[in-house]
Amino acid sequence: MSPPLRPLALLYGSLQRLVEGRLWAKVLIGLFSGALLGFLVGPTLGLVSPAWSQALSSWVGLPGDLFIGLVQMIMIPLIVSSIVQGVAGGLAEIDLKRLGPRLALYFVATTVASIVIGVLIALRIRPGEGLADSMGISPADATAATGVAPGFDPSAALAVVVPRNPLASMVAGEMLSIVAFSLIVAMALRVMDRAQSAPILALLSAVQEICMTITGWAMRLAPFAVFGLLARVTSQVGLEALAGIGLYMLCVVLALVGVVAVYALLVTLVGRVAPGPFFAASKDVLLLAFSVASSAAVMPMTIRTAEEKLRIRPAVTRFLIPVGAILNMNGTAAYQAVATLFLAQVYGLELGLPALLMLVVTTVGASVGTPSTPGGGIIILSSVLASVGVPVEGIALILGVDHLLGMMRTSVNVGGDLVSCTLFRNFGLDAPPAEPGPDAAAAAG
Repeated sequence: MSPPLRPLALLYGSLQRLVEGRLWAKVLIGLFSGALLGFLVGPTLGLVSPAWSQALSSWVGLPGDLFIGLVQMIMIPLIVSSIVQGVAGGLAEIDLKRLGPRLALYFVATTVASIVIGVLIALRIRPGEGLADSMGISPADATAATGVAPGFDPSAALAVVVPRNPLASMVAGEMLSIVAFSLIVAMALRVMDRAQSAPILALLSAVQEICMTITGWAMRLAPFAVFGLLARVTSQVGLEALAGIGLYMLCVVLALVGVVAVYALLVTLVGRVAPGPFFAASKDVLLLAFSVASSAAVMPMTIRTAEEKLRIRPAVTRFLIPVGAILNMNGTAAYQAVATLFLAQVYGLELGLPALLMLVVTTVGASVGTPSTPGGGIIILSSVLASVGVPVEGIALILGVDHLLGMMRTSVNVGGDLVSCTLFRNFGLDAPPAEPGPDAAAAAG
């Protein structure tokens, strides 16, 4: 009986050598295996009853739930400690007066560019035309597109940015408030006497190390988490839902590809790094971000990738990446633009230039406040739809495929954080740049 088993043993040995020490290979295997299992037990083939399919997907998805829960548990401590350490620690390496305004300008400029890419693609392909009849939607169901923004309350906006109760903001997961609180504390520590601020910075440094240690534990679960999450999503969605709005999905994918092309140009022309080696060094975290659909969940690994593979100093990564995870959401911005125009076309609404300008302005603000957790983009999309007069109820039409698209836009968001670190790796730093490691040296162009 042993000879017939030898090819299987050789295959297993080859596979084991392939995945040993390579997280990207393990994640890919988990991704495709989970998608295959979900397809087999999902509604497309009908091999398993819906009740059994739901029960199986729930159990298989448990490692994914554990993984996300584990990393979300350390998300807020990591954000606070990283931002405070990045601004106030490291012997004040970061010059915020130089870096801050240009970083804000970069975030706004790339977000607007991403929205424009999404708008142009949606207006060119027009994925929502002709779907009203097949979806049972009457133009009478749509509200008039006024192009007028809701009333702006500066006091309410200030309360969102500057928390009156930081602990309540942390409990509620209000990330924009947490970032603002961390920056204020960091600037206060920076002007304090070094002897007084040193114990707090040492404590926060220990918190960072705790978070990174827990991240190392979570990474061992990553391939199993990817397998379970993909199996659950595929078994619930099925191919029919994908085929019904396939053109809309194509537009979102094209918009995201356009954003990645902009990133490649920035990395090449401004960062002086060849895009091929850059994305090769980032493949582990990009695949994991695609799988878990949460830039916050992979933020510790994003920091490790920037420091260990791109050889960017901790003073930069531990400031830019936590801030970018909240403010630098270009993949989400492009998606929101496409989704808004798609639903407007489905309802027979023609958005004029004022409404399109309002779409850009609202989407910039909405993408900044988008939670970096699974499903965050679809929650914020309702405010964008309301600003241009598109019925919020239309979200139900795209809800079935949102998670799959969320996986793609999360990878783009995480890639954008690594791009920003690469572009600003030496800007606004008082100390000389660190010597590039082997990965960065191979990427230099």
